[in-house]
Amino acid sequence: MSGNEFRFFLSCDINLPVTFSIEKLEGILPPIKSTNSETESATEERRVELYVECTLYIDGAPFGLPTRTRLESTGPPSCWNELITLSTKYRDLTVHSQLALTVWDVSCEKDEGLIGGATILLFNSKKQLKTGKQKLRLWPGKEADGSFPTATPGKVPRHERGELERLEKLENKYERGQIQRVDWLDRLTIKAKERIKERESSKNGGSHLYLIVDFCSFEHRVVFQESGANFLLPSPLMSTNEIVIVWDPEVGKINPSEHKQLKLARSLTRGIIDRDLKPSSNERKSIQRILKYPPTRTLSGDERQLLWKFRFSLMSEKRALTKFLRCVEWSDVQEAKQALELMGKWVMIDVSDALELLSPVFESEEVRAYAVSVLERADDEELQCYLLQLVQALRFERSDKSRLSHFLVQRALRNIEFASFLRWYVAVELHDPAYAKRFYCTHEILEEHMMKLAAGVNGDEDGFKLWQSLVRQTELTAQLCSIMRDVRNVRGNTQKKIEKLRQLLSGLLSELTYFEEPIRSPMAPNVLITGIVPSESSIFKSALHPLRLTFRTANGGSCKIIFKKGDDIRQDQLVIQMVSLMDRLLKLENLDLHLTPYKVLATGQDEGMLEFIPSRSLAQILSEHRSIISYLQKFHPDEHGPFGITATCLETFIKSCAGYSVITYILGIGDRHLDNLLLRDDGRLFHVDFGFILGRDPKPFPPPMKLCKEMVEAMGGAESQYYTRFKSYCCEAYNILRKSSNLILNLFHLMAGSNIPDIASDPEKGILKLQEKFRLDLDDEACIHFFQDLINESVSALFPQMVETIHRWAQYWR
Repeated sequence: MSGNEFRFFLSCDINLPVTFSIEKLEGILPPIKSTNSETESATEERRVELYVECTLYIDGAPFGLPTRTRLESTGPPSCWNELITLSTKYRDLTVHSQLALTVWDVSCEKDEGLIGGATILLFNSKKQLKTGKQKLRLWPGKEADGSFPTATPGKVPRHERGELERLEKLENKYERGQIQRVDWLDRLTIKAKERIKERESSKNGGSHLYLIVDFCSFEHRVVFQESGANFLLPSPLMSTNEIVIVWDPEVGKINPSEHKQLKLARSLTRGIIDRDLKPSSNERKSIQRILKYPPTRTLSGDERQLLWKFRFSLMSEKRALTKFLRCVEWSDVQEAKQALELMGKWVMIDVSDALELLSPVFESEEVRAYAVSVLERADDEELQCYLLQLVQALRFERSDKSRLSHFLVQRALRNIEFASFLRWYVAVELHDPAYAKRFYCTHEILEEHMMKLAAGVNGDEDGFKLWQSLVRQTELTAQLCSIMRDVRNVRGNTQKKIEKLRQLLSGLLSELTYFEEPIRSPMAPNVLITGIVPSESSIFKSALHPLRLTFRTANGGSCKIIFKKGDDIRQDQLVIQMVSLMDRLLKLENLDLHLTPYKVLATGQDEGMLEFIPSRSLAQILSEHRSIISYLQKFHPDEHGPFGITATCLETFIKSCAGYSVITYILGIGDRHLDNLLLRDDGRLFHVDFGFILGRDPKPFPPPMKLCKEMVEAMGGAESQYYTRFKSYCCEAYNILRKSSNLILNLFHLMAGSNIPDIASDPEKGILKLQEKFRLDLDDEACIHFFQDLINESVSALFPQMVETIHRWAQYWR
């Protein structure tokens, strides 16, 4: 910091309680006459029991309750060295805030107990907070006066200040680091100061008493600034009916009697009595209410005690285990042992609840190992739905080689698709410096075990060849990154870049046209790709120039992908995983809404692949065909069908609109416009580009549901039977997904430690927003009315239409 630079904090920004230390009392207390008649005229050395009473005054009025130090009876000089923390925070202080300090002696009679007092302003004349040691002269026999100006100033009057006061002021600066330290010179100076102190003390005859107070210091000076709305003015006590709020220093601390009662209630001997306890009707209702709580809700003390009391009768209720484990005081060895014994005897829980036990809330290795044992019952298809979150859960494990990491590796050894995704998910996290070692350890375990696989376990290939097939996926993505760099450096329009791409694939990089050995597709490892088709590969007109590549497959077919470099697609990967999971949950309830969960795979922090789905954006369709119906008539005409298209096509469109309307509402998908709403030839509508989730949206006043008027018009308008059917599908899908709210919330909770932008910024807030969308406080019937109101509100929102027009203009001139 340069000599001219002055760095400081504003007092209104410091949300910390006022803190200072009462150190000691300097000086000789006046002797007290003995009451013994034989020594009536004699005096004796004073044995005292002193304490200091501290009161904060703001603008001359007391603020909060007085605080006292402990009693000090070690004889003169009295030393407390006690840290005092007031209920008031620095941001609440005014420039005329002062501290009144009074020293009392409880060994004296009542009228002689007052030793003296002094008052000190917390801010100096430059409006800077005082820091470091302050030497306050006590006013003998006077209680500290908090009025402004005070009648008991602790500051020594200017005309009485001598060399000692000057040196003590410099010593204060020295201790705060404001004076450079020179050891040999400092020792000499301190000795000289002590001699001056003795000389001054003998001159004054020890007639004055001084209280040494040490104020808290900060990294920079603290300058007074009013805090606006947070600025607190002390209200004088008046005889009114207004409630007076008094600070209680015991709030938030453990009540010793309650703590003792809790220990007794949870002792081993209570286990014999509790075993036969059955909840009453009201207690059963309370327990059922608690079991319906979402996993994000914290249980109160009474709720925790209720579940513990009836833990034996709850062992047959699988939903109760996760709630019970939240009641355990894991720092108590005896209590933790009881809980683990019960956990082993509990009825087996669902996989969705096991995911909750892998969250950062549960640190016990035994609990996390139990969760893994539950996951072992799930098949590969279900586990793959949660694999992204299970890899993130490795962050919360106690060791690098955890039970969870070994479980994931063992599953990967028997399923090459599972192994491929596990390897990619782990590889992406290697860029996180905080957990790189842990993910690298899992990567090593996977490689080591896969290389040892014998031929025939997974098809005809041995472990070495399987691992090499996965390594070649990384080599392929590295070559694609190199191509993108070369293409971006080409000057000119998009067409010239496309020509350069095809030239590279046909010439210098012709080995990519026909691979020496087939490579497993990173997005679909069961599919073998044999090369890129240059003539069918292109580049999108975009700032990042993503590649659109067509790969030949070993079975004679082809697959198209989009490869991006320079864009973090991990958030898109998470959203598509949720779309895929919700599609699965809906289909399990026999509701197929014709969703399009295209594949997305992040292969790095700023690169990845997306499955290319032949489709057109609504913006293109509307500009060329005027309406969605006109576009669908081109592919599915039917003179006798509704609106001139086949009933099947219209039903597909309605269902897909309903599915994505519900999913985008729940996930809080933002930044929706006609360019990221795509429509397939068969009538399936789907969303792309998920840069804003969990309620974030760059557009002002976004509607609660992403439903544009063009979609409603394609259903025949808000009064048609098809629009009514659309609303019916929406409500049905919403209630189905609400049943799995715990699963979805648990999956997002496991993502709390990830580097996904919209989650990492504030994980707790994001998960609570997601929870709100499920409206768990309503029953199914009330939710139907709620969701229908949401749809109506979204359709009638006119402001987004104007934003859409502006966006379309921006796209046109881009």
